[in-house]
Amino acid sequence: MSDSETRDDSRRVYSPDDDHHFPDEKLNEVLAYVDDDEEINAFLEAQNVNAVDRKGYNDHGTKHISIVRNRALCLYDLLKAGDVDFNGARQQGLEEEDESVIIALAATLHDVGHVVHRDQHPYYSIPLASDILDNVLPGFYDVPEAVRMKSEILHAILCHHTAETPLTTEAGVIRVADALDMERGRSRIPYEQGGRGINTLSSQAISRVSLHEGESRPVMVEIEMTNAAGVYQVDNLLKAKLKGSGLEDLIRIVAVNTNENREQLVERIEL
Repeated sequence: MSDSETRDDSRRVYSPDDDHHFPDEKLNEVLAYVDDDEEINAFLEAQNVNAVDRKGYNDHGTKHISIVRNRALCLYDLLKAGDVDFNGARQQGLEEEDESVIIALAATLHDVGHVVHRDQHPYYSIPLASDILDNVLPGFYDVPEAVRMKSEILHAILCHHTAETPLTTEAGVIRVADALDMERGRSRIPYEQGGRGINTLSSQAISRVSLHEGESRPVMVEIEMTNAAGVYQVDNLLKAKLKGSGLEDLIRIVAVNTNENREQLVERIEL
């Protein structure tokens, strides 16, 4: 499916840090449009200023969006392989190929509200994303379809970080994928600027995240960490996003401490 997909014991394994080329023609057309859109790229760069430069949080810019989008699409692929129903597009009378487009656009625009403020940013993302989608969707959908696509994309954006419960599988995927960007590269900018908060230190402890087909559940997420600080990313952030996502029974998460040179306070945890 992509250059970053490998196989191990006949299972699909994803280390999705780079852009994928997916087999769905419409999805690839939309992704190509998004990647070339000057306004969208400007937003993705600008949204990092409040988050990183002014608040000292981990990366919420272009690289974060790329990783979240790819991990969301990898989750989608694995869940589809497990015959999981994606009710967002289906209940709107849209096509099956629109499921991945909803996920891709929601992942791309979920953090755009950071340009206004970090606090309550999902609510600011809604009007900004709505305006952007008004430019994107007409190139691929007629008016009724565009309205339905927009509804599902905005729902997924709103539910990624707030108390609002995802009502669709597509929205649940965005919520979980957002938390799966947790490796040390996420904290590179604030760490180099001297940031030593728990978010920065804990993501520094995460060396690798991979997704593959599970045995008892459609998705297995394996997390490698180099010290116990990584537990915060897994137990406080990822666990919180998984809870209420609607995907709790579909994803198995295992974190392993791979540091062999120090005493291991935590060797393995599983959600």
